[in-house]
Parts: sequence; C-alpha cells; structure tokens
Amino acid sequence: MKVKYFLIGVLTISLLVSCKSKKKLAEKKVKTTHKEVVVKSSRDTDSKKVTVKSNTNSTIKNSTLEYIEQFKDAAMRDMRNYKIPASIKLAQGILESSSGNSLLTRRSNNHFGIKCHKGWEGDRTYHDDDEKGECFRVYKDPANSYRDHSLFLTSRSRYSKLFKLKPGDYVKWAKGLSEAGYATDRRYPAKLIAIIEKYDLHKYDTQVLGKSFEYPKNNRLQNHIVVKGDTLYSLSRRYGLTVADLKKLNSLKSNTISVGQTLIVSK
Repeated sequence: MKVKYFLIGVLTISLLVSCKSKKKLAEKKVKTTHKEVVVKSSRDTDSKKVTVKSNTNSTIKNSTLEYIEQFKDAAMRDMRNYKIPASIKLAQGILESSSGNSLLTRRSNNHFGIKCHKGWEGDRTYHDDDEKGECFRVYKDPANSYRDHSLFLTSRSRYSKLFKLKPGDYVKWAKGLSEAGYATDRRYPAKLIAIIEKYDLHKYDTQVLGKSFEYPKNNRLQNHIVVKGDTLYSLSRRYGLTVADLKKLNSLKSNTISVGQTLIVSK
C-alpha cells in the first residue's frame, strides 16, 4: 500500500516539472517584430535597407520652434523673390497651419489655407471652413505651398499697396493684409505681430536685407498681445516681472488671460 502512494507522488511531481518546462519553452518563442524600410538615395539605383522597430504608439508633432527652423529658408527665399517679409510669411504659416499640425495641412501640405479658386488645375481636397466642404489646394511639397502663397498675394491687385511699403515693415504688412480683406478675424494683425515678436521672426527680414538685428530690451516693451500657450507665469519669466506685478499692472483679479488680450508688461 505504501509503495502505491509513493508511485502516485512521484508521478505527480513529474507532471508538474514537465508543465513548467513547457511553459518556459512557450515563453521563449515570443518574437519581436521588425520592419525593413527601403531608403532611396539621390540616385535611383542606390538604396539601403534599414531595420527599425515598429511602434504604434509613437506620434510626430512639430513644435513652433521646429516649424520655424524647417521653413525659415523658404520664407527668406520668397522675401528675396517676391518682397514679402519673411517674418509675415512665417507668422501666417504658424497661425494658419497650427505650426504644421492642422488637419488640413497634414492632409494637403497647404500651410496657408488657400482655396482652389477659379483656374486651379492641381489636386484638391475638401474641408469645412467658412462653409461646409470647401475646396482647398493640395501640394506634394510644403515648399510649393509657400511659393503659391507668394504668387497668390502678388497676382491680386488688392494687395498691391503692400509691396510699396518699406521692406521688412511687418507691422504695416500685418495691418495691410487685414485691410485688404485677407482674413475676416479683426484680431488677425495683432495675432501676426504677437507671433513675430514672441519668436523674433523679424530677424530673418534683417538677414535678407543685410542689416544687423538687435534683440529688443525689456524696458522698451510696453505691451504684449496674448497668444496660445501664454500664461502669467511664462510672461513674468519672459519680461522679468513677478506674477503679482503683472496682475497689478493690468488690474487682474485672477490668473486667467485670453488669446488676443493686450497686457502691460513693463513698469
């Protein structure tokens, strides 16, 4: 009888050991997947394979600073060719494309929201804007969107006065675009000027014009027009004030500020 129970115990232990070893083997069979991407060089005959890990959770989102770095050369090129301030061009691109992240821009490479209009023979997409399902131009390359925007402004008589302004006068350009009916938003000039001065985009105008650029001193800045992302804390750091100073200067009862609001930023 004792022998019988002994054999049953041995058999049970053997089964447990066998299950554990199978589980380990099964766990070792899990593989990570990779993708092979073919990257073509400038010559069609040359190519190389690059193995990269697939990551479905990764997202690509350009910040405003990255946007400026990517398109500043196109903006300066167009300033040389078409006399449109590079600062205005970049500020419009940032504002109208949400720094390249808007749905329309990602779908069409259209950075300035230019609609099809009569005579457009290129690709097109449809997007809800002032009206539902409006037709917008599609570009294969974002640089073509920049160039087409310049052609759009230079080919319409209502913008002709802008090209008689002093080169690089971004303030009058911003106001002139609005007066010519470029945008329906009455705060459009203020938004452009705020973006230009926040990121010092006028330094690219001076670069094209062959002039030296001086960063403005805090004591010269009297007002600041609030743009998306601004907070009282970030403005206090930027202009060398405390949050309490800003609230006192602007008679604010809370820390809430809104886009387009004009704030006094120097004592």
